[in-house]
Amino acid sequence: MGWKVLKTENDYNKASMRLMEIFHAEPNTPESDELDLLMVLVKDYDDKHYKLPELNALEVIKYKMQEMGIKNKDLEPIIGSKGHVSAILSGKREITLKMAQKLKDYFSIPAEVFLHSV
Repeated sequence: MGWKVLKTENDYNKASMRLMEIFHAEPNTPESDELDLLMVLVKDYDDKHYKLPELNALEVIKYKMQEMGIKNKDLEPIIGSKGHVSAILSGKREITLKMAQKLKDYFSIPAEVFLHSV
């Protein structure tokens, strides 16, 4: 099919279904080229029509801490003193860019989580 910019929900659904059909296409094949194009078209439609909710960086950090069994004191090497950790986690102090970089790596959290916080 000759794909064009997705303008309707119906176009989007057709493209999404086709994308799933050829998702495991062998590299350097016509299906692989079609897959690459469909991924761009579907992402473009998603970006224009579906807004993802913003994540609260502190809630994500607290969730990851609980998930990993980490205590506040375990964040001291990343954030700083006990007081700094407490102030960050209570929302009294902003997450700096340097802290965000370290937290991103430590928790394997996408950097986008911190973009609105820093």
